[in-house]
Amino acid sequence: MSEATGEAGCWQADERSVSGKAILLVAAAALVDVDGRVLIAERPEGRSMAGLWEFPGGKVATGETPEAALVRELHEELGIDTRQSCLAPIAFASHAYDDFHLLMPLFACRTWQGRPEGREGQRLAWARPARLADYKMPPADLPLIALLRDLL
Repeated sequence: MSEATGEAGCWQADERSVSGKAILLVAAAALVDVDGRVLIAERPEGRSMAGLWEFPGGKVATGETPEAALVRELHEELGIDTRQSCLAPIAFASHAYDDFHLLMPLFACRTWQGRPEGREGQRLAWARPARLADYKMPPADLPLIALLRDLL
């Protein structure tokens, strides 16, 4: 028994989910332009949470790092190229949805090549950090708004 915790084995990982929900790992980017604006994308019709605005990114594939997934997703979704060395981890979101638990690291990115365009039917908007709250976003993204406003 550990004196510091009063419990035996509390530092051992427990692979069971407390909620019984699968954990979905998604990587997202706060792309910041030279004017300090952040790029957000509107989820297109036919997708879950259609019409909500989010930070670009996507699911992390098995065996893929969040950084590698983000580089891939930014190219697929927006047609831009960046490198893992251009991604700076700044925050993460952890949110329980009805069917899964989302874990989303958020990276700031100020360097990329190409002009972002919605390649999957999504609208894009450049928003000042202080105006991000004007956009309806998924619940997992909401805590990130104040952080970006204060950080940027």
